[in-house]
Amino acid sequence: MNFDWSYFWASLLTPSPRFLSGLALTVIISVVAMALALVVGLLIALMGRSRIAPLRAFAALYIWIIRGTPLLVQLVIIYTGFAAANVFRFEDQDIVGVLIKGAVQAAIVGLTLNESAYIAEIVRSGLESVDRGQNEAALSLGMTPGRSMREIIVPQAIRVMIPPLGNSFNGLMKSTSVLSVIGVAEMFQIGSTMSSATFKTFEVYIVVALYYLALTTIWTIIQTNIENVLNTRAGLPRAESAWRRLFGVRGRRLTLTPAAQPVDAT
Repeated sequence: MNFDWSYFWASLLTPSPRFLSGLALTVIISVVAMALALVVGLLIALMGRSRIAPLRAFAALYIWIIRGTPLLVQLVIIYTGFAAANVFRFEDQDIVGVLIKGAVQAAIVGLTLNESAYIAEIVRSGLESVDRGQNEAALSLGMTPGRSMREIIVPQAIRVMIPPLGNSFNGLMKSTSVLSVIGVAEMFQIGSTMSSATFKTFEVYIVVALYYLALTTIWTIIQTNIENVLNTRAGLPRAESAWRRLFGVRGRRLTLTPAAQPVDAT
């Protein structure tokens, strides 16, 4: 195998403008889809806790269908299937002078719907982690259910939800690599085009992998800082460092068992 190191380093350290545009599109789609998924996931979670049976049934059905079908299939149905069935067609839109292609719109919708089902379960488990007695105590003091949820339950649940939500965002960024199936010019598709044009398949895809690794690493550091801020506000110990989280490094703590503790001879 002849590995072209000069091409590899040039692609890694001085990527082409087209590759950078694919990288930027990957980040933008990830951030927008995650923000929307947080809103939709919260609504689905609240519907699942509703006293109205049809809302609970809808939330359960939504989560069951979305989590039980592959993202790739969902994207094809949303972008290609709906258009073929004359249900809905994503057209290019010019918003504030920015042209947003139909494929990008479909990608954001697909990722939002897919991710929101998982976020709904994260929110549900986070809310249920707070002792119900606190909500009952707040209601007995005259708080409305909405105020109790907003001021008592949610602030405590957020600290529990941050780690799995952060992991979901990491997964979402990596999932953008399947958007090429509907023609989104994100980082993976640009890399595929470069590979076809230069026949530097191994070199190109290693570069793509390293950029995905850089994105997830940066987010892991940000997530660790967020967790530390929340833990500090709650008076809890700081989370493990980003170094330990990324590389699996664990510090060894020396502890003495009661039998091993020194005995006072006096």
